[in-house]
Amino acid sequence: MGIVLVTGGARSGKSSFAQSLYKGYKDVVYIATSKICDDEMEERVRLHRTFRPSEWRTFEGNYDLCDCIGDEKNYILDCITVLTSNIMFDITKNMDKLSFKIQKKVEDTVMNEIGSLVDKIRDKNFNLVMVTNEVGCSIVPENHVARAYRDIAGRVNQKIAGLSDEVYIVTCGIPLRIK
Repeated sequence: MGIVLVTGGARSGKSSFAQSLYKGYKDVVYIATSKICDDEMEERVRLHRTFRPSEWRTFEGNYDLCDCIGDEKNYILDCITVLTSNIMFDITKNMDKLSFKIQKKVEDTVMNEIGSLVDKIRDKNFNLVMVTNEVGCSIVPENHVARAYRDIAGRVNQKIAGLSDEVYIVTCGIPLRIK
C-alpha cells in the first residue's frame, strides 16, 4: 500500500473509505488532528471514534506527528486540512491579514510535519493513509484569511499528492483512484 492520499469534499465519504483500506487490520494507529473547542466538535469527535475499531490506537495532535510511530505497521492521518487550520491559527493568532511570508511559514510548518511523518513511515516500510479536503471546487471565500487558508491547503494538498504512491478522490461515497 505505501503512502495513500484520500481527498474529496465535506461529507463525501473520505474517512470511511480511508478506514476501509485497513478493514480487518488490528495494528492501526489513527492520528486525529481535531481539537475539541466546543460541544459540537466534542460530539463530532465522539461520533468519529465510534466508527473505528476499538483495537486501533489513537494519537491526538498536530505537531511531532512522528511521536505516534510505534510497533504498528498501519497509520491513518485524519485530516490534513484540520491539521493545516490548527497550525495556521497557532501561528497567526488573531491576524486579519496574512502576508505571503506568514502564509509560507504556515505551509512550511505543515509540510515539515507531514514530510517527517512520511519519511519515517517509508524508512520503516509501514503504510500511511492521509485524508484531506479538496478545497478548490467551491466558491471563493469572501474574506482574506479564508482565502489564504484555501490557498495554503490547496498547495499542501498538491505537495502531499506528489509524495503519495496512490491518490483517491471520493465523491458521493464512491472512491476513484487518480494516481
